[in-house]
Formats: sequence, structure tokens, C-alpha cells
Amino acid sequence: MKLRSFIYLTIAGGFVLTAASCTKLEENFRSELEETEEGNVGAASLLINAYTSLNVPYQQEQRWVMQEVSTDAAMAPTRGGDWDDNGMHRAIHLHTWNADNGYMNNTFVSLGTAIYNAGNVLRFNPSPQQAAEARFIRALVMFDLLDLYGVVPYREGESAEDFRIPPTTLQPQEAIDFLVAELTEIMNALPENGPTAAYVANRNAARTLLMKIYLNKGAFLNRQSPSFAQEDMNQVITLAGQISSSAQYTVSAAGRYFDNFAPDNNVKSTENIFTLFNQNGERGGAVDRTWNTVAHYNMTPGGWNGWCTLSDYYDKFTADDERRGIYYNYPADTTGNRLRNFRRQNVGFFVGQQYNWSTNRPLMARNPSNAPLSFTREVTIRTSGATLEVAGIRPMKYAFDYAVTGQRNNDWVVFRYSDVLLMRAEAILRGGTGAPADALALVNSIRTNRGVADLTSLTLDNLLDERARELYWEGWRRQDLIRFGKFLEAWQEKAADPDPKTLVYPIPSQQIAVNPNLTQNPGY
Repeated sequence: MKLRSFIYLTIAGGFVLTAASCTKLEENFRSELEETEEGNVGAASLLINAYTSLNVPYQQEQRWVMQEVSTDAAMAPTRGGDWDDNGMHRAIHLHTWNADNGYMNNTFVSLGTAIYNAGNVLRFNPSPQQAAEARFIRALVMFDLLDLYGVVPYREGESAEDFRIPPTTLQPQEAIDFLVAELTEIMNALPENGPTAAYVANRNAARTLLMKIYLNKGAFLNRQSPSFAQEDMNQVITLAGQISSSAQYTVSAAGRYFDNFAPDNNVKSTENIFTLFNQNGERGGAVDRTWNTVAHYNMTPGGWNGWCTLSDYYDKFTADDERRGIYYNYPADTTGNRLRNFRRQNVGFFVGQQYNWSTNRPLMARNPSNAPLSFTREVTIRTSGATLEVAGIRPMKYAFDYAVTGQRNNDWVVFRYSDVLLMRAEAILRGGTGAPADALALVNSIRTNRGVADLTSLTLDNLLDERARELYWEGWRRQDLIRFGKFLEAWQEKAADPDPKTLVYPIPSQQIAVNPNLTQNPGY
């Protein structure tokens, strides 16, 4: 095992190596590495590095922004002089981005780095399970690149060893074929883990990813007019059945929806299939961004007073829907809200007057300080004046971990069992084996546990709304809207798209400049 390879791994993220050809700087750097003496590096540590590389794009940052802020579920308004960043955030919501938008390249590079880190594990004599886990991570990220950009840069063979050779570019059908074959091949080498070990890639995680590939296949091949082949829908149904038959998951009991996002969700959740590991004192990512990006400065904890949702999205929930927001009793809440039994809402969507959870007194804004901190339903893409601090409903899905300082312990949710059931219901509605009543029963099995009345019938439209309620701010809304043919429509603060080019993001300009195998997506 060569020390030079390990050094190259740790520094590779500083260059555009995972999706680009080698520059002169990289050639010089590799030449220096070839002179480094050998050392020992284990596949286990490289695998941890591969898992960790998912943190930045996933945990309410790059990939998450492109999947949620581009929809009706989330908006990042400019508040006076804050949150402007040359209009980078606004452009995502308004669908006015271009190939030079910072999110385009940052996300592309982060996902590419994760592919490299996962692939690098395979070069260091991993065990069969370690190799399968690494290949799962790589497949997950390749799926994201296909979803977001419509192509997948990929290194294999000689180009995996020599970065002077540009990576090949898999087109949609090639990428789909590769991913299906890859996940099928590694399935039996992955562990059969239950929800308490969801941060380890497992067979049900691979099955869930395969479900998403088959369900979105028609949209990846034709984003304007997706088709849904019966054989693909039946694959979704079969895979969902295998996950259910494993008897490892149940829909969270009534009142326990937020167990899936709690600081101890690694042992409490009955739904989580694949998560990203966060443990204080060990490793993790910035999961507290789920609070920081939305919370006001005067809240506990104080945030950056930024992002929000739209009132039309909020109105999809009825008042009795647990998912909309409740007081959630959990041990890591060390505030008076639990210890003094104030029992103010502490998870879900925050709207109206906010309260201090230590004193139970109404919170005030910062400027003016005599104005109540009362979040409004109304928000515009640019806010100023009296509404600057309070405009917008604030979703806070992860219960804040007050019990530790630094890294919070909430594992970030990637795949959940309720999503599996909703995908199975959708596949039935789209022509897969099963009756409409079967699909309806699946959806109502979730709704019952969320405290809301059963639906009397199921259509694609109200199924999309149910996905909006169940999976809000989990990073799937854009993909859902494209698959359901809704992404180009107008919604609050966003006009109808004049050009279907926005169904796929542009390839970042920086990447095209260094990789001759990349071609810009049409219209950009």
C-alpha cells in the first residue's frame, strides 16, 4: 500500500480531479507523489473518508439547495444586504441560474470528490463488504450527478490511475445501465442492517436506490415527457416488497415522526434505511445548518435568519398533521421548554409569534428591538424594512441537540421507509402490478400514524402532495416535481419557466474548460 496514494486522496479535493482532466499543476504534483516512500493505509480509514465526503453536498448544503431551493418547498430570500451573494441563492429559486452559478461547480466538485474517495477504497485491498459499501457510495453519488446534470463523469481502467487522462462521460442510458448492474452485483456483499445501523450502506439502502433509479428512469431519459414502463414500475414494487419483507422497518408510531430526525435517531428511528453518521467527538458534518439557515438571531440557538418555505406549501398540511409541527419531548432538549414543561412547539414549521424556551416569554426582533418576533406567511424573494427579519415560515425538521457543544448527533437522513411505501404506491398508479386500492392503503398507512384522516381516493396529484408533506426538506422535491411534470410551472415568487432547459442543470463552466469529454447541456 503506497503512502503516495493516501496523500493524493487527501489533497485531491483541492483540485477539480474527480471530473476533470489533469492540469500542469496536477502533473507536477503526481510526479512528486511518485517519489514518496511507501507507508501503510487501511481500506477501513479510506472507507470512512468516503462516507464523510457525503456530508458537504447532502447536509442542507450544495446538493440539498439544488434539490429544494429550486422548488416551492424552500426559498433563500435576500434580506436587506444579507443572503445576497451576487444573487446566487435567488437564481436557484427563480430558475435563472447559469453555468457560472457557484452552486453548479461547488456541488459538481463535491459529488465528484465523493466518487473519487469511494473508488479509491477499491485500490487498497478492501474486504468484500468494504468494497460493496464503497461501490454503493459511488453509485449514490453517480445517481445524483445524473439527476442534477444529466451526465456522469466516471473513471475506470487506465484513467483511474492516470489523471492526465480525462474521465469518460456516461450519458443517461449508459449511467442507468451501469448503476443497475453495479447495485445488483454488490447486493449480497452488503450487510443486512436494520435501522439502528443505518449509517452503514446495507442491502435495503441499495434496494431503495434501485427503486429511485427505476422510478426516475423515464424522466432521466426524457425530462419533458417522462414515460413509465410497466417492467420498471414492477421492479420498484418488487424491491419495495423485499424491503418490507425484511421486517426491519415500520412507519413511525403516532407522535414519533420526529424520532427519525432526533439527536438519537440512530437508535430511536424505526424508519431510517440509510443515514449519514454524526457523532460528537468522533466525526460528522454540519447538521446544525438545518437550524442555522432558518432560525432568527434571537432564537435558541440563534441562527442566520435566512431560508424559509412558502405559504402555499405550508397550506398542504392540515392543522392536525403531526408533520406540520408539534412539541417534541426528547432527552437532548435541555431548555426550560422540556425541563420546566413549557411545551412550546420545537420542531416542524414555525410561523407566528416565537418564544424564549428558557423563560417562556415572547421573543422580540433585533431591529427594531420592540417589534415582536412573529414569522409571517408572506415573503418575497427580496425583503427589506419591517419585514426583513420576520418574513417567511421557517421549517426546522431536526430537533436541535442542546446536550453537546460542537458536532450535533442527529444522523442525516438519506432514505426512509415511508419513502419506500410512497414510491411503491406511485409505481402501482403508474401501471405496475397492483390495484389502486393497494396504493391507497399504502399511503393511508402513513397518514394514520401522522394523525390525519385517510384519503378516500388516490391520484397522482394528491400522491405528489403526500410526498411533499412526508418528505419536506429531505432533498427530493425537485426530482419529484420533474417526474410529475410540475417543475416548469409557476409558484410563489417564481414565474413559469420559459425554457425546458431548466429541467437539467448546466455543466459548470470550470468543468467544461478542463474536461474535453464534457459537452454543455442544451440551452446553456
